[in-house]
Amino acid sequence: MKTLKTGMLTQIALLSAILIVMAFTPLGYLPIGPIKITFLCIPVVIAAITCGVKGGAILGLVFGMTSLVQCFGMDVFGTTLMNINPFYMTVVCLLPRVLVGVFAALVYKAVTGTLSVFAASFAGTVTNTVLFLGLMVLLFGQSDYLKQFGSTAWEIIVAMAGVNALVEAAVCTILGGIIAKAVLKFLKR
Repeated sequence: MKTLKTGMLTQIALLSAILIVMAFTPLGYLPIGPIKITFLCIPVVIAAITCGVKGGAILGLVFGMTSLVQCFGMDVFGTTLMNINPFYMTVVCLLPRVLVGVFAALVYKAVTGTLSVFAASFAGTVTNTVLFLGLMVLLFGQSDYLKQFGSTAWEIIVAMAGVNALVEAAVCTILGGIIAKAVLKFLKR
């Protein structure tokens, strides 16, 4: 296994620090009722674009770990689900977030031209929303807590995602693409 280069490690460390600050301040989440719109996909996507699959996966893991930490009393929704089944909630917090970085990096490599950064940002954000909600409904859909959002999986997903997913996708795609493009330009110097 090839070791990470110093420059890549520096980028990952800096993006991890930014992500952690965002995760524990109002910069990272916009609360709307019991659901939060997250902007933490942005540093993950930037890592995926500048450092590849490995860097994206590492930043995704950092994102997942911050989500997991919040399930210990910092977030009512996450804490409630953690109390129902800690193993399932750990999977819900970690797996989608790691895959955000992986899929964003793969899309960035597959799409050429100016739109590649926006396509990667969109792929990362959609991966997070689809896998997070999908796993949550799959693993917790029969719980009384999630049933308050709807009686079927579709109703729960629509209630939890709805407009929130569209806003999150738009903001993260635009900001992630713009910031990633600027970072790439800076790194080429």
